[in-house]
This record gives sequence, structure tokens and C-alpha cells, in this order.
Amino acid sequence: MLDQPIASVENLKVEFQTKDGPVSGVEDVSFQVFPGETVCIVGESGSGKSVSSLSLMRLVEFGGGRIAGGRLIFDRRDHEHVDLAKADQALMRTIRGNEIGMIFQEPMTALNPVFTVGRQLTEGLRLHMGLGRAEARARAVELLRQVRIPEPERRLTQYPHELSGGMRQRVVIAMALACEPRLLIADEPTTALDVTIQAEILALMDRLKRETGTAVMFITHDMAVVAQMADRVVVMFRGHKVEEGTVQEIFDNPRHPYTKSLLAAVPRLGEMRGKPLPEPMKLFGVEDQQIHPIPGRDETLLTVENLTTRFAVKGGLLRRTVAQVHAVEDVSFTLDKGRTLSLVGESGCGKSTAGRSILRLVEPHSGRVDLDGVDITGLNPRDLRRARLDMQMIFQDPFASLNPQMQLMDQVAEPMRNFGSHRGAELRDRVEMLFKRVELPSSFLRRYPHELSGGQRQRVAIARALALSPKLIIADEAVSALDVSVQAQVLNLMMELQADLGLSYLFISHDMAVVERVSHDVGVMYLGRIVEMGPRARVFENPQHPYTQALMKAVPIADPARRKSEHELNFKPIPSPIHPLDHAPEPSIYEEVEPGHKVLVTDSGY
Repeated sequence: MLDQPIASVENLKVEFQTKDGPVSGVEDVSFQVFPGETVCIVGESGSGKSVSSLSLMRLVEFGGGRIAGGRLIFDRRDHEHVDLAKADQALMRTIRGNEIGMIFQEPMTALNPVFTVGRQLTEGLRLHMGLGRAEARARAVELLRQVRIPEPERRLTQYPHELSGGMRQRVVIAMALACEPRLLIADEPTTALDVTIQAEILALMDRLKRETGTAVMFITHDMAVVAQMADRVVVMFRGHKVEEGTVQEIFDNPRHPYTKSLLAAVPRLGEMRGKPLPEPMKLFGVEDQQIHPIPGRDETLLTVENLTTRFAVKGGLLRRTVAQVHAVEDVSFTLDKGRTLSLVGESGCGKSTAGRSILRLVEPHSGRVDLDGVDITGLNPRDLRRARLDMQMIFQDPFASLNPQMQLMDQVAEPMRNFGSHRGAELRDRVEMLFKRVELPSSFLRRYPHELSGGQRQRVAIARALALSPKLIIADEAVSALDVSVQAQVLNLMMELQADLGLSYLFISHDMAVVERVSHDVGVMYLGRIVEMGPRARVFENPQHPYTQALMKAVPIADPARRKSEHELNFKPIPSPIHPLDHAPEPSIYEEVEPGHKVLVTDSGY
């Protein structure tokens, strides 16, 4: 039956009503999905890829859109062909969740926080398949087991907030698969997840597709995920389909300039092999691009010794401290001037807390932080404020870190006004210079954050971090929220600024390919400790700790010939970092396996 597509999108047009009249979100898009195949729809934010999927579910109407033209032919279980664009809502209710399943991007918003996992899983089974309570419960346990959730019976009684992000996303997948849909639509299902959990979920979806014969429509902007999952690829740009082909054709011989630029902007693990120093990426279509390695200097700027940060867990009637979260445990490293040290690891490994503890945005429990001869941990509030001239932070979400009610010019000028470093015309000139440095036009000075794209907002955040000419910048997942081509531009900008101004970066990330591109040195964190540390080339080309090896194995590579299979991935569940008050952790002891390359000998629990 392969000649019969399960879904055919024909000349789809979707419009959104705005104050200025209708705006086209998708224009004349056509593609088909056949049984048992995965079609990846790729493109960047605003390309119309999610709108296409929401149209098939007829959910686009609940977001202010309307289907203005085209046909959405769906082959139902009884092989009756229905044009979903014309179907009434009663018919759509029987198809949604039953014959077409959907996995949304953000698992926390896709689950109802006030109902247990069991109730949410059994609801669709009882509604669409007419199962009794006991049967539905047995099927729910079976589904959770299928998506590899440990202790499924116990999970049914838990609420979404009691599960980790990866667990929640598995529950959402189990719900989407509950009624064995003919078509599964996955909208960026792994964007918010760590690399190891992402690898497991991609392998899981691939296995379930093979076992059940379900067709999958996979929406993503991550080309490495496309290489791992796709049979066919549809590339979208500004609401139009610009290219379609098999995954091999798209990767080996892209035709459209947009597809070429998309593939050129993807950092690939292994690209930096044999290069001891980081260097900017070669961007497609940029003429006369100068690429120089960034050497840095052999002068220590930052020394961190035995840094430990713990958070109190309160409980009981009197809200006493009953336990502690060991977020950062006995972390030590040095960072030289003009160089980048990356801290990598999964969510909850303590890398962001370590960055915040160094700036004393979070007060460390113990340890010493020395920035260019100043002991940061011993400063009083007034001296700490003065020391903050030398250290700045770029946060993950530029929208949350900018003030929505202030013009961008004032936001970049604010640190200089605070510290009185520049005034009057000199202040305005410096703001304009900073905008020029981060490649933003001066017309943006009077704009507000909501008028900018994500990448432009992150450039404003970088300009603000540079305002006081700091020596150290801590970049906490600074590019993880950006589209791939924007990410490449922002990374290149950060490296150019480093080369010109001699900046030192503490770069916090879970994206191994990005880390390989920008780092001089790398520290791998697991459960609050650095388990492996050394020059980037040594850690990446000769990983010694089992956790580093597992992390490297999990990274999807943007090459369809190097797909990962499920049996290659064997991750251990991460133990709890919460310990009783009398718990005394062992000190971190390292063995030097080659010059500068150290591996933790103390038992890290992995």
C-alpha cells in the first residue's frame, strides 16, 4: 500500500488576521506522507513549518489563523479519504488523538498540571477506544513501558511536575501513540531536551515507527536531527516550500541557496579535529570572510578553587532545613586571558549554578574565586559591586533578560550610567559603537525588545555585557535558543570580539558541536562535579571518563550516513543530588592522563 499516501497537503494557504489586515503564514505548500516513512519539515523560526502541522490537526484556527486555500487529504483507517480543511469540528474531534497523534514542543504545557499522568493517558483510550477503567490502565502501563519509563505503575499516580523534562516528553509521546494513530506529528519534540535524552527519544520514535507502521511528520530546525530521522525532507523558507528530496539528496546535493546556507551553518562534531585552537565558522554566501584561529594568552585571569554550592531543602511543619541539594561540589579550574573554557553537561549537572556562583549571583557554600588578583568570595557588597565591572553574564533567554518597557539604547547604556563610566555625548557614542560592534543598525537604538528577532535580541544582550569593557564574560547557554544560521553568526561575533578585545569566556552549554567549535579548554560536569577536564582537542578526541564517552556517543551528527541505533545508547539514570545534612562528600581527586588532561578518580556515581 506504499503507493497510497496517508496525508496529502495540496496548495495549502494559511492566513492570520492582524491589525493591518490578513498576513500569509503559509503560501502554496504541497507535500505527501506515506505509511511507515518519516518526513522532516525543516526551516527556521517563522518559516511556516509548525503552521503546516497545526493546519492538518485544524488547530491553527485556535491560534488566530484560518485555512484560506488548498486541500488536506487524509486517508482514514477505513480508507475513506477526507479533506480535513472542510471537515467539521465534530469529525476533527474523533480524528485528533485517535487517527492523528501530536507531540508538542513543550511537554510541560502539553500536560495538564492538575491531573495525574494516569488520568491523562487513559482519557483518550476510554474516549476513542471505549476501554473500561482497568483495561485503559493496563494499556497505559504498557505504553509507558514502551517509551522506556521506569516503574510505570508508580508514574501513573504522579503529577507532571514530579517528572523530569525527558520523562514528561516520553509521557507526551505515549499519549500521542495511545490509540495507534496512522499519522504522528512531532513538532520540535526534542528542542528542550538534553543531548542524551534527545538521542533516546529519537531512537525510541524510530523504533515505534518501525514496529507500528505509523507515518511520522517531524518538524525541526536541527539538521543533525534531520540526518538521524528523515526518509524525506521538505525545506521551508518564509512560508514557501523551497526544496524537497530524500535525506541523502538534501545533504549531499542541496540545490536551493537557503538549504545550502542552512547546512553550512550547522556545527558538526569532529569538524575541529586536528585544530588545536578555536576559529570562526565559514558562512555560506559571505564574501572575503577572514578566518583566523584565536590563540589567547598564557596569563591566568580566573582561578576557582574547591567551589561548592548547596541549596537547602525545607520540610516539616516548621519549614526547617531537612536536606541539601549538592548543586556544585568541589569544583576547581583556571581560565587564561583571551581564552574560552566551556562547561558541558546535562540539565541539573550544576554548570549554570557554577557560573552564577562565580559572579556571586548565587552565594557559594565554600571555596575561593580569584578574578585577576581579586578574591571575589571575600568581598563586601560595596566592593563586589565594583568588581562586577570586570565580569558580566549573557543569559540563555534574551527576551527574559531585557526589559520590555525600555528602549534598547537605554538598556545598553544602563550599566554605564549605573557605574558613571560615561556621560552625555560620550555615552551615546559608546552605545552606537557597541551596536556597530554587534552588527546592529543604529536605527535599532530606539526600538523595544519585542520588535526584534531572537538573534537580534541576543546581540543586544552581548552589547550590554560589553558596555563596561569586562575581562570575563560568562555565557550561559547563550546560543541554544537561536536558529542554526543565527547561532552561527552570533558564535562568530563572540569569537571576533574575543580576538579583538582579549575577552575571556566561561561558556556554559549542552551542545557538544558548538563547544567543540568555540573552546580552548573543556570541563565535563556530572552531578555537580567536573569529571573530566583538559584542552578541547584532548577531551574530544580522547575522552576517558565513561560519562564523557556516553555524552559524545549521544550527539546526533548532521550526516545521514552516520546514524545512531538504539542499542548504541545505554545511559544510566542520573542519581538524586539531594543528600541528608550529615552527608560528607569525598573530595574530588584527579588523575592526569596526558599533559593538562585530567579525569576524576573519586566515584562520581556514573
